[in-house]
Amino acid sequence: MRTVTGRTDHVVIVGAGLAGLACALHLAGAGRRVTVVEREEVPGGRAGLRLLDGYRIDTGPTVLTMPELLDEALGAVGGSIDDALDLVPLDPAYRARFADGSVLDVRTGGEAMEDEVRRFAGPGEAAGYRRLRRWLTEVYRAELDRFIDANFDSPLDLASPELARLVALGGFGRLDRAIGRFLTDERLRRVFSFQALYAGLDPRQALALYAVIPYMDTIGGVWFPRGGMHAVPTAMADAARRAGVEFRWGAEVESLERRGDRITAVRTRHERIAADAVVLTPDLPVARRLLGERPRRRLRWSPSAVVLHAGTTTSWDDAHHTISFGAAWRSTFTEIIRDGRLMTDPSLLITRPTATDPGLAPPGRELHYVLAPCPNLATGPLDWARIGPAYQEELLGVLERRGYTGFGTALDVAELVTPADWAARGHAAGTPFSAAHTFPQTGPFRPRNLVRGRSNAVLAGSGTTPGVGVPPVLLSGKLAARRITG
Repeated sequence: MRTVTGRTDHVVIVGAGLAGLACALHLAGAGRRVTVVEREEVPGGRAGLRLLDGYRIDTGPTVLTMPELLDEALGAVGGSIDDALDLVPLDPAYRARFADGSVLDVRTGGEAMEDEVRRFAGPGEAAGYRRLRRWLTEVYRAELDRFIDANFDSPLDLASPELARLVALGGFGRLDRAIGRFLTDERLRRVFSFQALYAGLDPRQALALYAVIPYMDTIGGVWFPRGGMHAVPTAMADAARRAGVEFRWGAEVESLERRGDRITAVRTRHERIAADAVVLTPDLPVARRLLGERPRRRLRWSPSAVVLHAGTTTSWDDAHHTISFGAAWRSTFTEIIRDGRLMTDPSLLITRPTATDPGLAPPGRELHYVLAPCPNLATGPLDWARIGPAYQEELLGVLERRGYTGFGTALDVAELVTPADWAARGHAAGTPFSAAHTFPQTGPFRPRNLVRGRSNAVLAGSGTTPGVGVPPVLLSGKLAARRITG
Protein backbone atom coordinates (compact mmCIF):
# COMPACT_ATOMS: atom_id res chain seq x y z
CA MET A 1 0.00 0.00 0.00
CA ARG A 2 1.32 3.39 -0.99
CA THR A 3 1.47 6.04 1.68
CA VAL A 4 2.12 9.74 2.07
CA THR A 5 5.85 10.43 1.94
CA GLY A 6 7.92 12.68 4.16
CA ARG A 7 6.95 14.07 7.55
CA THR A 8 3.39 13.54 8.74
CA ASP A 9 3.64 14.93 12.29
CA HIS A 10 0.88 17.53 11.82
CA VAL A 11 -2.14 16.66 9.68
CA VAL A 12 -4.77 19.22 8.72
CA ILE A 13 -8.20 17.82 7.85
CA VAL A 14 -10.57 19.92 5.79
CA GLY A 15 -14.13 19.19 6.90
CA ALA A 16 -15.64 17.90 10.16
CA GLY A 17 -18.15 15.53 8.60
CA LEU A 18 -18.23 11.85 9.48
CA ALA A 19 -15.25 11.07 7.23
CA GLY A 20 -13.11 13.88 8.61
CA LEU A 21 -13.98 13.03 12.21
CA ALA A 22 -13.24 9.33 11.72
CA CYS A 23 -9.92 10.23 10.12
CA ALA A 24 -9.10 12.60 13.00
CA LEU A 25 -9.81 9.90 15.59
CA HIS A 26 -7.67 7.30 13.85
CA LEU A 27 -4.81 9.76 13.31
CA ALA A 28 -4.92 11.01 16.90
CA GLY A 29 -4.87 7.43 18.09
CA ALA A 30 -1.75 6.88 16.00
CA GLY A 31 0.01 9.80 17.68
CA ARG A 32 -0.38 12.50 15.04
CA ARG A 33 -1.15 16.12 15.85
CA VAL A 34 -4.40 16.92 14.08
CA THR A 35 -6.21 20.13 13.22
CA VAL A 36 -9.69 20.02 11.70
CA VAL A 37 -10.94 23.04 9.75
CA GLU A 38 -14.73 23.27 9.32
CA ARG A 39 -16.75 26.00 7.60
CA GLU A 40 -19.79 25.45 9.84
CA GLU A 41 -19.96 26.23 13.54
CA VAL A 42 -20.76 22.61 14.45
CA PRO A 43 -19.51 19.17 13.38
CA GLY A 44 -21.40 16.86 11.07
CA GLY A 45 -21.03 18.04 7.48
CA ARG A 46 -23.94 16.41 5.66
CA ALA A 47 -25.01 14.93 9.00
CA GLY A 48 -25.92 18.39 10.19
CA LEU A 49 -28.52 19.84 12.54
CA ARG A 50 -31.27 22.41 11.93
CA LEU A 51 -33.05 23.94 14.92
CA LEU A 52 -36.50 25.14 13.92
CA ASP A 53 -39.23 26.25 16.33
CA GLY A 54 -38.29 23.66 18.94
CA TYR A 55 -37.65 20.83 16.45
CA ARG A 56 -34.20 19.23 16.18
CA ILE A 57 -33.98 18.31 12.50
CA ASP A 58 -31.26 16.04 11.13
CA THR A 59 -30.28 17.46 7.74
CA GLY A 60 -28.47 14.37 6.46
CA PRO A 61 -28.59 10.61 6.83
CA THR A 62 -31.40 9.11 8.89
CA VAL A 63 -30.37 5.43 8.78
CA LEU A 64 -27.51 4.18 10.97
CA THR A 65 -26.07 0.72 10.34
CA MET A 66 -22.82 -1.03 11.32
CA PRO A 67 -22.29 0.89 14.57
CA GLU A 68 -19.19 -1.24 15.21
CA LEU A 69 -17.35 1.00 12.71
CA LEU A 70 -18.16 3.99 14.87
CA ASP A 71 -17.03 2.07 17.93
CA GLU A 72 -13.74 1.31 16.16
CA ALA A 73 -13.14 5.00 15.43
CA LEU A 74 -13.90 6.01 19.02
CA GLY A 75 -11.79 3.12 20.26
CA ALA A 76 -8.77 4.51 18.44
CA VAL A 77 -8.55 7.16 21.18
CA GLY A 78 -9.64 4.93 24.03
CA GLY A 79 -13.36 5.64 23.83
CA SER A 80 -16.35 3.42 23.14
CA ILE A 81 -19.74 3.76 21.57
CA ASP A 82 -21.41 2.64 24.81
CA ASP A 83 -19.93 5.60 26.67
CA ALA A 84 -20.51 8.10 23.87
CA LEU A 85 -24.02 7.37 22.62
CA ASP A 86 -27.35 5.88 23.64
CA LEU A 87 -28.09 3.70 20.62
CA VAL A 88 -31.52 2.14 20.22
CA PRO A 89 -31.89 -0.92 17.94
CA LEU A 90 -34.94 -0.46 15.72
CA ASP A 91 -37.45 -3.27 15.49
CA PRO A 92 -38.70 -3.30 12.84
CA ALA A 93 -35.72 -1.90 11.01
CA TYR A 94 -38.21 -0.77 8.37
CA ARG A 95 -41.91 -1.13 7.75
CA ALA A 96 -42.66 -1.71 4.07
CA ARG A 97 -46.06 -0.63 2.76
CA PHE A 98 -47.15 -1.63 -0.73
CA ALA A 99 -49.68 -0.27 -3.20
CA ASP A 100 -51.91 -3.34 -2.77
CA GLY A 101 -52.32 -2.54 0.94
CA SER A 102 -50.00 -5.27 2.21
CA VAL A 103 -47.48 -4.51 4.99
CA LEU A 104 -44.19 -6.19 5.85
CA ASP A 105 -42.11 -5.51 8.95
CA VAL A 106 -38.41 -5.99 8.17
CA ARG A 107 -36.84 -7.58 11.22
CA THR A 108 -33.16 -8.17 11.89
CA GLY A 109 -33.39 -11.53 13.65
CA GLY A 110 -33.35 -14.50 11.30
CA GLU A 111 -36.21 -16.43 12.87
CA ALA A 112 -38.35 -13.33 13.39
CA MET A 113 -37.92 -12.27 9.77
CA GLU A 114 -38.57 -15.78 8.49
CA ASP A 115 -41.84 -15.84 10.42
CA GLU A 116 -42.73 -12.42 9.02
CA VAL A 117 -42.03 -13.54 5.45
CA ARG A 118 -44.07 -16.71 5.99
CA ARG A 119 -47.03 -14.65 7.19
CA PHE A 120 -46.62 -12.21 4.33
CA ALA A 121 -45.95 -14.50 1.37
CA GLY A 122 -46.10 -18.15 2.45
CA PRO A 123 -43.70 -20.97 3.37
CA GLY A 124 -41.96 -21.13 -0.01
CA GLU A 125 -40.80 -17.52 0.24
CA ALA A 126 -39.79 -18.08 3.88
CA ALA A 127 -37.50 -20.91 2.76
CA GLY A 128 -36.13 -18.63 0.03
CA TYR A 129 -35.47 -15.94 2.62
CA ARG A 130 -33.43 -18.43 4.68
CA ARG A 131 -31.22 -19.12 1.66
CA LEU A 132 -31.03 -15.41 0.81
CA ARG A 133 -29.91 -14.57 4.33
CA ARG A 134 -27.05 -17.07 4.08
CA TRP A 135 -26.03 -15.69 0.68
CA LEU A 136 -26.10 -12.07 1.86
CA THR A 137 -23.89 -13.02 4.81
CA GLU A 138 -21.41 -14.85 2.58
CA VAL A 139 -21.19 -11.91 0.15
CA TYR A 140 -20.58 -9.50 3.03
CA ARG A 141 -17.84 -11.67 4.52
CA ALA A 142 -16.15 -12.09 1.14
CA GLU A 143 -16.12 -8.33 0.55
CA LEU A 144 -15.43 -6.66 3.87
CA ASP A 145 -11.66 -6.94 4.28
CA ARG A 146 -10.49 -6.91 0.66
CA PHE A 147 -13.10 -4.78 -1.12
CA ILE A 148 -14.70 -2.43 1.42
CA ASP A 149 -12.19 -1.89 4.21
CA ALA A 150 -9.25 -1.68 1.82
CA ASN A 151 -7.06 0.84 0.02
CA PHE A 152 -6.36 0.21 -3.66
CA ASP A 153 -3.29 1.21 -5.63
CA SER A 154 -4.17 -0.85 -8.70
CA PRO A 155 -6.93 -3.15 -10.00
CA LEU A 156 -4.39 -5.92 -9.43
CA ASP A 157 -5.00 -5.45 -5.70
CA LEU A 158 -8.30 -7.25 -6.25
CA ALA A 159 -6.53 -10.52 -6.97
CA SER A 160 -7.18 -12.66 -3.93
CA PRO A 161 -9.02 -15.78 -2.77
CA GLU A 162 -11.86 -13.45 -1.74
CA LEU A 163 -12.24 -12.34 -5.36
CA ALA A 164 -12.63 -15.94 -6.47
CA ARG A 165 -15.15 -16.47 -3.70
CA LEU A 166 -17.10 -13.38 -4.73
CA VAL A 167 -17.16 -14.54 -8.36
CA ALA A 168 -18.41 -17.95 -7.24
CA LEU A 169 -21.17 -16.27 -5.24
CA GLY A 170 -22.31 -14.37 -8.34
CA GLY A 171 -21.16 -10.99 -7.04
CA PHE A 172 -20.50 -9.66 -10.54
CA GLY A 173 -23.93 -10.49 -11.85
CA ARG A 174 -26.93 -8.17 -11.44
CA LEU A 175 -28.45 -7.53 -8.04
CA ASP A 176 -32.06 -7.87 -9.17
CA ARG A 177 -31.42 -11.27 -10.73
CA ALA A 178 -29.41 -12.42 -7.73
CA ILE A 179 -32.26 -11.62 -5.33
CA GLY A 180 -34.63 -13.32 -7.77
CA ARG A 181 -32.77 -16.59 -7.34
CA PHE A 182 -34.13 -16.75 -3.80
CA LEU A 183 -37.42 -14.83 -3.84
CA THR A 184 -40.21 -14.85 -6.43
CA ASP A 185 -42.59 -12.43 -4.70
CA GLU A 186 -41.95 -9.06 -6.35
CA ARG A 187 -42.76 -7.15 -3.17
CA LEU A 188 -40.05 -9.05 -1.26
CA ARG A 189 -37.59 -8.55 -4.08
CA ARG A 190 -38.12 -4.82 -3.75
CA VAL A 191 -37.35 -4.91 -0.02
CA PHE A 192 -33.96 -6.52 -0.66
CA SER A 193 -32.96 -4.51 -3.73
CA PHE A 194 -34.25 -0.92 -3.33
CA GLN A 195 -31.00 -0.15 -1.47
CA ALA A 196 -29.22 -0.05 -4.84
CA LEU A 197 -30.58 3.45 -5.19
CA TYR A 198 -28.32 4.46 -2.25
CA ALA A 199 -25.43 3.59 -4.57
CA GLY A 200 -27.00 5.54 -7.43
CA LEU A 201 -28.10 2.52 -9.43
CA ASP A 202 -31.12 0.69 -10.80
CA PRO A 203 -31.23 -2.81 -9.20
CA ARG A 204 -31.36 -4.22 -12.73
CA GLN A 205 -27.97 -2.62 -13.42
CA ALA A 206 -26.31 -2.74 -9.98
CA LEU A 207 -23.70 -5.42 -9.41
CA ALA A 208 -24.80 -8.14 -7.03
CA LEU A 209 -21.84 -7.32 -4.80
CA TYR A 210 -23.94 -4.35 -3.61
CA ALA A 211 -25.99 -6.90 -1.72
CA VAL A 212 -23.78 -5.78 1.15
CA ILE A 213 -26.16 -2.82 1.57
CA PRO A 214 -29.29 -4.93 2.20
CA TYR A 215 -27.07 -7.09 4.44
CA MET A 216 -26.24 -4.05 6.56
CA ASP A 217 -29.90 -3.00 6.73
CA THR A 218 -31.70 -6.30 7.14
CA ILE A 219 -29.17 -8.49 8.96
CA GLY A 220 -26.65 -6.15 10.59
CA GLY A 221 -29.55 -4.07 11.90
CA VAL A 222 -30.65 -0.44 11.95
CA TRP A 223 -30.04 1.79 14.98
CA PHE A 224 -30.96 5.27 16.13
CA PRO A 225 -29.03 7.46 18.60
CA ARG A 226 -31.09 9.32 21.16
CA GLY A 227 -30.69 13.00 20.42
CA GLY A 228 -30.92 12.33 16.69
CA MET A 229 -28.34 11.40 14.07
CA HIS A 230 -26.43 14.61 14.75
CA ALA A 231 -25.50 13.07 18.11
CA VAL A 232 -23.05 10.86 16.17
CA PRO A 233 -20.72 13.60 14.86
CA THR A 234 -21.11 15.47 18.14
CA ALA A 235 -19.87 12.44 20.07
CA MET A 236 -17.02 11.92 17.60
CA ALA A 237 -15.92 15.54 17.84
CA ASP A 238 -16.04 15.44 21.64
CA ALA A 239 -13.87 12.30 21.68
CA ALA A 240 -11.43 13.87 19.22
CA ARG A 241 -11.19 17.04 21.28
CA ARG A 242 -10.42 15.04 24.42
CA ALA A 243 -7.68 13.26 22.47
CA GLY A 244 -6.02 16.57 21.62
CA VAL A 245 -7.48 17.28 18.17
CA GLU A 246 -7.83 21.03 17.53
CA PHE A 247 -10.87 22.41 15.71
CA ARG A 248 -11.32 25.62 13.74
CA TRP A 249 -15.06 26.28 13.51
CA GLY A 250 -16.63 28.73 11.08
CA ALA A 251 -13.44 28.68 8.99
CA GLU A 252 -13.82 27.95 5.29
CA VAL A 253 -10.66 26.87 3.49
CA GLU A 254 -9.91 29.25 0.62
CA SER A 255 -6.67 27.84 -0.72
CA LEU A 256 -3.77 25.45 -0.22
CA GLU A 257 -0.14 26.55 -0.25
CA ARG A 258 2.20 24.30 -2.22
CA ARG A 259 5.92 23.84 -2.60
CA GLY A 260 6.75 21.38 -5.35
CA ASP A 261 4.51 18.37 -4.96
CA ARG A 262 3.80 19.02 -1.29
CA ILE A 263 1.05 21.04 0.35
CA THR A 264 2.67 23.16 3.05
CA ALA A 265 -0.28 25.04 4.52
CA VAL A 266 -4.04 25.45 4.52
CA ARG A 267 -5.36 29.00 4.29
CA THR A 268 -8.67 30.33 5.55
CA ARG A 269 -9.72 33.97 5.37
CA HIS A 270 -8.14 34.69 8.75
CA GLU A 271 -5.43 32.08 9.28
CA ARG A 272 -2.56 30.18 7.74
CA ILE A 273 -2.22 26.66 9.18
CA ALA A 274 1.06 24.90 8.40
CA ALA A 275 0.67 21.22 7.52
CA ASP A 276 2.85 18.17 7.00
CA ALA A 277 -0.08 16.37 5.34
CA VAL A 278 -3.63 17.30 4.34
CA VAL A 279 -6.86 15.27 4.19
CA LEU A 280 -9.64 16.76 2.05
CA THR A 281 -13.19 15.61 2.75
CA PRO A 282 -15.41 18.01 0.71
CA ASP A 283 -17.24 16.72 -2.37
CA LEU A 284 -14.92 15.91 -5.25
CA PRO A 285 -15.32 19.12 -7.31
CA VAL A 286 -14.52 21.25 -4.26
CA ALA A 287 -11.52 19.10 -3.34
CA ARG A 288 -10.24 19.23 -6.93
CA ARG A 289 -10.61 23.00 -7.01
CA LEU A 290 -8.58 23.38 -3.82
CA LEU A 291 -5.93 21.09 -5.26
CA GLY A 292 -5.82 23.13 -8.46
CA GLU A 293 -6.72 20.07 -10.53
CA ARG A 294 -8.96 19.57 -13.51
CA PRO A 295 -11.09 16.39 -13.51
CA ARG A 296 -9.25 13.60 -15.32
CA ARG A 297 -12.51 11.94 -16.31
CA ARG A 298 -16.19 12.62 -16.40
CA LEU A 299 -17.96 11.02 -13.47
CA ARG A 300 -21.53 9.80 -13.40
CA TRP A 301 -23.35 11.22 -10.38
CA SER A 302 -25.96 9.46 -8.27
CA PRO A 303 -29.61 10.49 -8.34
CA SER A 304 -30.56 13.16 -5.85
CA ALA A 305 -33.43 13.45 -3.39
CA VAL A 306 -36.09 15.88 -2.31
CA VAL A 307 -36.56 15.86 1.47
CA LEU A 308 -39.57 17.31 3.23
CA HIS A 309 -38.85 18.07 6.89
CA ALA A 310 -42.24 18.21 8.58
CA GLY A 311 -43.23 18.95 12.14
CA THR A 312 -46.80 17.79 12.69
CA THR A 313 -49.49 17.80 15.35
CA THR A 314 -50.15 14.07 15.01
CA SER A 315 -48.63 10.78 13.81
CA TRP A 316 -49.87 7.99 11.56
CA ASP A 317 -47.53 5.03 12.08
CA ASP A 318 -45.64 3.63 15.05
CA ALA A 319 -42.64 2.58 12.91
CA HIS A 320 -39.45 4.65 12.88
CA HIS A 321 -38.73 4.06 9.16
CA THR A 322 -41.46 3.33 6.62
CA ILE A 323 -40.87 2.57 2.96
CA SER A 324 -43.96 3.45 0.98
CA PHE A 325 -43.73 1.68 -2.36
CA GLY A 326 -45.75 2.88 -5.32
CA ALA A 327 -47.33 0.43 -7.74
CA ALA A 328 -44.66 1.29 -10.33
CA TRP A 329 -41.19 -0.05 -9.79
CA ARG A 330 -38.96 -0.57 -12.80
CA SER A 331 -40.23 2.57 -14.51
CA THR A 332 -39.34 4.57 -11.41
CA PHE A 333 -35.61 3.99 -11.92
CA THR A 334 -35.88 4.70 -15.62
CA GLU A 335 -37.55 8.03 -14.88
CA ILE A 336 -35.05 9.38 -12.38
CA ILE A 337 -31.80 7.79 -13.61
CA ARG A 338 -32.16 7.69 -17.40
CA ASP A 339 -34.86 10.19 -18.34
CA GLY A 340 -34.21 12.87 -15.71
CA ARG A 341 -37.90 13.08 -14.76
CA LEU A 342 -39.72 13.09 -11.45
CA MET A 343 -41.32 9.82 -10.37
CA THR A 344 -44.90 9.56 -11.60
CA ASP A 345 -45.68 6.92 -8.93
CA PRO A 346 -43.10 7.60 -6.24
CA SER A 347 -41.62 5.26 -3.68
CA LEU A 348 -40.83 7.19 -0.50
CA LEU A 349 -38.77 6.75 2.66
CA ILE A 350 -40.72 8.21 5.57
CA THR A 351 -38.78 8.57 8.81
CA ARG A 352 -40.42 9.48 12.12
CA PRO A 353 -37.53 9.94 14.60
CA THR A 354 -39.91 10.95 17.39
CA ALA A 355 -41.14 7.35 17.39
CA THR A 356 -37.87 6.57 19.19
CA ASP A 357 -36.95 9.93 20.73
CA PRO A 358 -39.96 12.20 21.43
CA GLY A 359 -37.59 14.90 22.70
CA LEU A 360 -36.67 15.84 19.13
CA ALA A 361 -39.94 17.77 18.84
CA PRO A 362 -41.88 20.11 21.13
CA PRO A 363 -44.36 18.43 23.51
CA GLY A 364 -47.34 17.01 21.64
CA ARG A 365 -45.62 17.30 18.26
CA GLU A 366 -44.06 14.77 15.86
CA LEU A 367 -41.15 15.04 13.44
CA HIS A 368 -41.21 13.41 9.99
CA TYR A 369 -38.73 13.29 7.11
CA VAL A 370 -40.17 12.35 3.72
CA LEU A 371 -37.46 11.46 1.20
CA ALA A 372 -38.35 11.20 -2.49
CA PRO A 373 -35.58 10.13 -4.89
CA CYS A 374 -35.31 12.44 -7.89
CA PRO A 375 -32.96 13.20 -10.80
CA ASN A 376 -29.74 15.03 -10.15
CA LEU A 377 -29.21 18.36 -11.86
CA ALA A 378 -26.99 16.87 -14.58
CA THR A 379 -29.61 14.33 -15.67
CA GLY A 380 -32.65 16.50 -14.96
CA PRO A 381 -31.83 20.24 -14.80
CA LEU A 382 -35.20 21.17 -13.31
CA ASP A 383 -36.07 24.66 -12.11
CA TRP A 384 -36.55 23.80 -8.45
CA ALA A 385 -37.14 27.40 -7.40
CA ARG A 386 -40.25 27.29 -9.56
CA ILE A 387 -41.48 23.70 -9.14
CA GLY A 388 -40.45 23.10 -5.51
CA PRO A 389 -43.67 24.39 -3.87
CA ALA A 390 -45.84 22.47 -6.35
CA TYR A 391 -43.85 19.29 -5.77
CA GLN A 392 -44.29 19.66 -2.02
CA GLU A 393 -48.04 19.78 -2.56
CA GLU A 394 -47.78 16.72 -4.78
CA LEU A 395 -45.93 14.82 -2.05
CA LEU A 396 -48.58 15.80 0.48
CA GLY A 397 -51.21 14.45 -1.89
CA VAL A 398 -49.35 11.14 -2.22
CA LEU A 399 -49.13 10.85 1.56
CA GLU A 400 -52.86 11.54 1.89
CA ARG A 401 -53.69 8.79 -0.61
CA ARG A 402 -51.43 6.31 1.18
CA GLY A 403 -53.06 6.56 4.59
CA TYR A 404 -51.43 9.67 6.05
CA THR A 405 -54.82 11.33 6.15
CA GLY A 406 -54.70 14.99 7.11
CA PHE A 407 -50.89 15.23 6.81
CA GLY A 408 -51.10 18.61 5.10
CA THR A 409 -53.48 20.15 7.61
CA ALA A 410 -51.44 18.75 10.52
CA LEU A 411 -48.28 20.60 9.46
CA ASP A 412 -46.78 22.74 12.21
CA VAL A 413 -43.54 23.55 10.37
CA ALA A 414 -42.27 22.42 6.96
CA GLU A 415 -39.06 22.84 4.99
CA LEU A 416 -38.37 21.39 1.56
CA VAL A 417 -34.80 20.55 0.52
CA THR A 418 -34.24 20.13 -3.22
CA PRO A 419 -31.29 19.37 -5.53
CA ALA A 420 -30.80 23.13 -5.87
CA ASP A 421 -30.18 23.30 -2.12
CA TRP A 422 -27.71 20.42 -2.26
CA ALA A 423 -25.88 22.17 -5.10
CA ALA A 424 -25.70 25.39 -3.07
CA ARG A 425 -23.91 23.40 -0.36
CA GLY A 426 -21.23 22.31 -2.82
CA HIS A 427 -22.55 18.89 -3.82
CA ALA A 428 -21.84 17.97 -7.43
CA ALA A 429 -24.89 17.83 -9.72
CA GLY A 430 -27.09 18.69 -6.76
CA THR A 431 -26.86 15.24 -5.18
CA PRO A 432 -25.76 14.46 -1.61
CA PHE A 433 -24.91 10.90 -2.75
CA SER A 434 -21.81 11.81 -4.81
CA ALA A 435 -20.49 9.57 -7.61
CA ALA A 436 -22.66 6.60 -8.57
CA HIS A 437 -21.30 3.11 -7.98
CA THR A 438 -21.17 2.01 -11.58
CA PHE A 439 -18.55 -0.63 -12.34
CA PRO A 440 -16.03 1.99 -13.64
CA GLN A 441 -16.56 3.91 -10.38
CA THR A 442 -16.30 0.99 -7.95
CA GLY A 443 -13.43 -0.39 -5.87
CA PRO A 444 -10.04 0.33 -7.48
CA PHE A 445 -11.79 2.24 -10.30
CA ARG A 446 -13.36 4.78 -7.95
CA PRO A 447 -11.45 8.07 -7.52
CA ARG A 448 -8.56 7.03 -5.31
CA ASN A 449 -7.91 8.58 -1.95
CA LEU A 450 -4.18 9.09 -2.52
CA VAL A 451 -3.97 12.20 -4.69
CA ARG A 452 -1.85 11.76 -7.80
CA GLY A 453 0.86 14.40 -8.16
CA ARG A 454 0.66 15.47 -4.50
CA SER A 455 2.92 13.54 -2.17
CA ASN A 456 1.09 14.49 1.04
CA ALA A 457 -2.60 14.90 0.12
CA VAL A 458 -5.34 12.36 0.76
CA LEU A 459 -9.08 12.32 0.05
CA ALA A 460 -11.86 11.02 2.29
CA GLY A 461 -15.63 11.03 2.00
CA SER A 462 -18.31 9.52 -0.20
CA GLY A 463 -16.64 10.41 -3.50
CA THR A 464 -13.62 8.20 -2.88
CA THR A 465 -12.93 4.72 -1.48
CA PRO A 466 -15.10 2.86 -0.50
CA GLY A 467 -18.14 5.00 -1.35
CA VAL A 468 -21.54 6.33 -0.32
CA GLY A 469 -23.36 5.78 2.98
CA VAL A 470 -22.57 6.17 6.66
CA PRO A 471 -20.52 2.94 7.04
CA PRO A 472 -18.43 3.52 3.87
CA VAL A 473 -17.83 7.16 4.83
CA LEU A 474 -16.61 6.16 8.30
CA LEU A 475 -14.32 3.63 6.63
CA SER A 476 -13.08 6.27 4.19
CA GLY A 477 -11.76 8.29 7.12
CA LYS A 478 -10.00 5.23 8.49
CA LEU A 479 -8.52 4.39 5.07
CA ALA A 480 -7.29 7.96 4.62
CA ALA A 481 -5.58 7.75 8.01
CA ARG A 482 -3.90 4.52 6.91
CA ARG A 483 -2.47 6.33 3.89
CA ILE A 484 -0.69 8.62 6.36
CA THR A 485 0.25 6.25 9.16
CA GLY A 486 1.01 3.17 7.03
